[in-house]
Amino acid sequence: MAKRTFEQSLEALEKIVDALETGDLPLEKALKKFDEGMNLSRQCSAMLDATEKKVTQLIAETVDSENESPFEIDADENPDGQ
Repeated sequence: MAKRTFEQSLEALEKIVDALETGDLPLEKALKKFDEGMNLSRQCSAMLDATEKKVTQLIAETVDSENESPFEIDADENPDGQ
C-alpha cells in the first residue's frame, strides 16, 4: 500500500471515528477499526511532529540569516589602494 498523505490519513481516521460512534459495529469489527484508528493517529502525530521540526528549523535559519551582518571592506584593506 502506498504511503498516505497526512490529509488522507486524517480523513480515514475521521471515517473510523464516525463508524465507531454509531455503535452499530460488532465488537470484533469495532476492535479492528479501533486498532486501525490508533495506527492512523500515531502516523498523523508523527507527520505533525516532523513538520513542526522542519518549520522550527526554517524559522531558525531565517533568524540566523537576519542576524548576519553584511560584508564590509575597510578603506585600508582595499586592494586597489583607493
